[in-house]
Amino acid sequence: MRRFLTTLMILLVVIVAGLSALVLLVNPNDFRAYMVRQVEERSGYQLSLNGPLRWHVWPQLSILSGRISLKAPGANAPVVTADNMRLDVGLLPLLSHRLDVRQIMLKGAVVQVTPDTAARAPQGAPVAPKGQPELGDTGQNWVLSLSKLKLADSLLVFQPQDQNSSPVTVRDLQLDMSVDNALRTATVSLSSRVNRDQRDLTVSLESQVNVQNLPRSFSAKITQLDYQLTGADLPAKGINGQGTLQLDWQDMPQQLALSALKLTANTSQVDGGLTLVMGKKPDIRTQLHFARLNLDELIGSPGSEETPDSAQSSNPAGQVVLPRPVIAGDTVDGPFSSLWNFDADFKLSADNVRWRGLDFTDVAADMENQHGVLAVNQLTGKLGQGTLSFPGTVDARKNIANLAFNPVINNVEIGPVLSAFNYPIALEGSISLHGRFSGHQLDADAFRHNWQGEGSLSMEHSRLVGLNFQRLITQAFARADSRIQENNGNENSDNTLLADFSADLSLDSGTLELSNIQGSSPVMSISGNSSMDLVKEESDANFMIRITGGWKGDSKLTQTLSQTAIPLRIYGPWKSMNYALDVNQVLRNQLQNEARDRLKAWVERNKESSKAQDLKKLLDK
Repeated sequence: MRRFLTTLMILLVVIVAGLSALVLLVNPNDFRAYMVRQVEERSGYQLSLNGPLRWHVWPQLSILSGRISLKAPGANAPVVTADNMRLDVGLLPLLSHRLDVRQIMLKGAVVQVTPDTAARAPQGAPVAPKGQPELGDTGQNWVLSLSKLKLADSLLVFQPQDQNSSPVTVRDLQLDMSVDNALRTATVSLSSRVNRDQRDLTVSLESQVNVQNLPRSFSAKITQLDYQLTGADLPAKGINGQGTLQLDWQDMPQQLALSALKLTANTSQVDGGLTLVMGKKPDIRTQLHFARLNLDELIGSPGSEETPDSAQSSNPAGQVVLPRPVIAGDTVDGPFSSLWNFDADFKLSADNVRWRGLDFTDVAADMENQHGVLAVNQLTGKLGQGTLSFPGTVDARKNIANLAFNPVINNVEIGPVLSAFNYPIALEGSISLHGRFSGHQLDADAFRHNWQGEGSLSMEHSRLVGLNFQRLITQAFARADSRIQENNGNENSDNTLLADFSADLSLDSGTLELSNIQGSSPVMSISGNSSMDLVKEESDANFMIRITGGWKGDSKLTQTLSQTAIPLRIYGPWKSMNYALDVNQVLRNQLQNEARDRLKAWVERNKESSKAQDLKKLLDK
């Protein structure tokens, strides 16, 4: 044991003495010109090292530098700057005065990928044909000739070539990359944070990158992706999830493809892929499938203009949206202005979609955006036992967008829909609607105020909860005329049930008109018209109702009333409706008609009488 310890101590002394001798005999500043020359020969980039180089021997033999910068040829600003750099080097090559860099580490680096840091050809240099590499571009993967690269606590500023576009700042950048030069693959571990438009996105990922043809193309298999998005106009708990995907990039033409995508967002799940072709106007092609899409979780309450009570009722999940701060003098483009900037073809499908507390199934969408005009070729789904279809167009070529949709709705339960949009009307039944509607914004508040259109409406088994026309009318007549008795035998005494109902409708800036109303049930028929103010939530409806069943009392009178159309007006706020029913006028008219019929009968029996002739003239008048 003593001999082993003695040997170990001797070995340790030799190592320490060797390192000390190496530090004394080899000056790291001797490699300064070599490093600058190697970077320039391999890439054309200019490396600047400020301050002396010095050794660092524990835990890894390294060379430390002061402030460094890396600048592309002809660029106005360096692409990389850092306060210090650490080069982990091999020990044995130093004995022969060679530099073998195993790893580069930059701490607090600033990486700028902007038009100012892009390489520029010298003035008068030959211009390569479009789609061909520039002169001097060897295509060597010089950056990846290193075994390892680390960035810690760094900053990335990215701005597209378009000078008018705003830059994206990626903060807290942590990058750990190791390269297998034999297989031409890189293992990348990255985490970062992006803050933009009062929103904060935190991302971390693990990936395998094929760098065989870098920089002309590369592919990356992201095996683990974790993210969290919080901030303005998002639910208080934010959006977070995990995923995997395959990413492929090519430079000529610039194209990004995502495939084998599997991603979660809170409780929503999506798979599929998309392709993005860069250019003056990017072109996007997507084909995505959602096993579940919970919009109530992802976008929170439907609108900030609603009262807290209405927001809670329309957002059963309790998701509260954090509003974006209002900045004085801030100008906001129209909600569809981004359609000017790209062309796209969207194909989407979803097994289940939850929106405003409504559960849709078998949702499918096929949309195409060309030159600022979004054509909604297909937007279909099922709600309960009913189906919905909303084909249309969104024209954003002018400052004010024009939206036009042709909804086709069949057998959809109306009660849950009214509750979802905070309408207090207690109406039940399955609705069918065909029409054309147009407006300038796509939200419930804009629909109430500014949309226009017309169509046809029909309902089956509709029921206005709390208002029974048949009982209301028979009770009113029973109170006005003793010959009529009140009928309490209706089991559904609190409801009015219509087997069928139809009407023509027109919408004009918040006023919904229903004309040619026709409805029937086993005990009554109804006709008339109605006007609704969607903003004030008021209505004024005038009906002619014929009660064919439910009368009791004098048989002759009830038979006459069962053939008489009785006027009924329902008006006022939806939360406290009023009605007007002039029973006395109906009875007065009925008595007048009965008296006229009896006088006509007397005239027929006494045609020869002078009094009969005078009475006939009076009746004719």
